[in-house]
Amino acid sequence: MKLIIGLGNPGKKYEKTRHNVGFMVLDKLHNKLLNKGVSEWQLSKKFNAMISGLTVSGEKIILAKPMTFMNASGQAVQLIAHYYKISPEDIIIIHDDKDIELGEIKIQNERGDAGHNGIRSIQKNIKSNEFTRIRVGIGSSDKKMKDVSKFVLSKFSIFERKKVDDTINKAVNILLKKL
Repeated sequence: MKLIIGLGNPGKKYEKTRHNVGFMVLDKLHNKLLNKGVSEWQLSKKFNAMISGLTVSGEKIILAKPMTFMNASGQAVQLIAHYYKISPEDIIIIHDDKDIELGEIKIQNERGDAGHNGIRSIQKNIKSNEFTRIRVGIGSSDKKMKDVSKFVLSKFSIFERKKVDDTINKAVNILLKKL
C-alpha cells in the first residue's frame, strides 16, 4: 500500500497560491487516474483530509490532501499511516519549495525538513524522515525575499502560469511512474 500526500492549505483563499502546489499536483494526478478507477474525493473527518484511492496492479494507493493547514499536516499523515499500517518508506509527499527555482523538481528521500513547516510537522508526527519528497520549485530568481510567508501565500503571476502548469504535469508524470 502507498500513501501519496499533497500539501497545501484548505479553503478558497489559498487555492491557487504557491504553497498549494502539492494540492494542485494531486488534483491533476487524480484527474489523470479517473479512467483507472480512482474514487471521488471525500472529506474524511477521521483523518481530517480529503481522501481518494485506487488499486494499481493489486496494490492499494491512497491519495490525500490534509485539511489541517500546512503547519499541522503531520497530524493527518500520521492518522492515515497508522490506520492503514503504512510504513514511512511507502509515503510520498508532494510540496512546494521556495528554495528551488520555479519549474524545477527535486526528488529526495530521508532528508531534513529544510525549513518547510509541513515537512517538519510530518517528521515530528510519524517520527521518521524515511519518506519520499517531491519538491516542486516555486522560487523566484529574487533571492532577497523579505517576507517568506507573504511570498508562499501569493498567487502565481500570469507570466508564471505556463511554467507552473508544465511543472505540475512533470510532477504528475513522475508520480505515475511510481504507481
